[in-house]
Amino acid sequence: MHNNSIIFLDFASTTPVDPRVVEAMMPFFDQMYGNSSSTHQFGQLAEHALEESRRIVADYIAAKSSEIVFTSCGSESDNLALRGVAFAERDLRGASHILISPVEHHAVSNTAIQLQELHGFEVEFLAVDQYGIVDPDDVDRRLRPDTAIVSVIHANNEIGSINPIGEIGKICRSRGVCFHTDSVQGAAHLPVNVDELNVDLISIGAHKFYGPKGVGVLYVREGTPIYPILTGGGQEQNLRAGTHNIPYIVGLAKAFELARSGYKARHNNYIQMRDQVVNEVLETIQDSKLTGHPTQRLPNHASFIFKNVDGNTLLMMLDAAGYACSSGSACKTGDPEPSDVLTALGYPREWALGSLRVTLGQPTKPEEIDGFLTALPDLITQIRELVPH
Repeated sequence: MHNNSIIFLDFASTTPVDPRVVEAMMPFFDQMYGNSSSTHQFGQLAEHALEESRRIVADYIAAKSSEIVFTSCGSESDNLALRGVAFAERDLRGASHILISPVEHHAVSNTAIQLQELHGFEVEFLAVDQYGIVDPDDVDRRLRPDTAIVSVIHANNEIGSINPIGEIGKICRSRGVCFHTDSVQGAAHLPVNVDELNVDLISIGAHKFYGPKGVGVLYVREGTPIYPILTGGGQEQNLRAGTHNIPYIVGLAKAFELARSGYKARHNNYIQMRDQVVNEVLETIQDSKLTGHPTQRLPNHASFIFKNVDGNTLLMMLDAAGYACSSGSACKTGDPEPSDVLTALGYPREWALGSLRVTLGQPTKPEEIDGFLTALPDLITQIRELVPH
């Protein structure tokens, strides 16, 4: 969280593992280390921990335990959802049309594109408004009899905007089309109830809510047509083969339990600091814009673009000044091209290259925000003076 006085303001990229999560995981490394597929007592203890973790996750999203599939991460969950449903629906009813938004995480968009390029599916991109939000009516207009799956991100990792997932899901359900949402960011901060969201599949990743990296969940509604993409021993209802990573699964369940407990109180604290960041940046820095929706966004998420500023240079200067931030999606850091998300929103290159994402976490203190807001305007000025326009 704090390394040699570096202030971490990149909690959308990852979070530190909560000590209570570490404590819950530790016995399963060196004491109850059995394989959950084994019949002896060691295996039975591991299986009990596995199924208890499954129950905990299911209870918090109002699902059945049998609908929880443990994976290695949110990206794997996205891959299983899109590939598994697309292939199953094509076999069952000849459906080969995939409908996604242009602001998806690459785990969704690149998977869809590969399904098109290598397997003959047709990918269509929904429209988004200036905030990167999908209009449910647009989904309704673009659904076809041969649509295999619709995937719309719950809350965008780069610009923080929250999509009307419940409304989109209701439309998909009325048309008999499978609906998936990537809630890897959303599940850390937003209510997740599978019936209220009207989803068939939800992707979740533990390391976004103070759990370990390397473990995730795919919720699969009972009756959803889906094929496995990783075959082998038949674990996870034959949808995800491989020896269960019991310590990490236990850690995910504990972290999710903690994330669901008292999140509304944490939200109020986040929103107060987030709005301070947004208001002061827009007031003190010329040629700055907020990206994403001003209020319909993640409570801990502020994102900006600055005209004629190189985002990577800004990140390096912030790091030298003691602040760890991002230029949007962590997966895009270092890319000299504007992000797909900002391009989809129509920003010109001289704006889109100057992106900055500031995301708050449980350890973030008001005085750290004050220091950041003092440092940022001077750094922006220095960068602009280096390259006159």
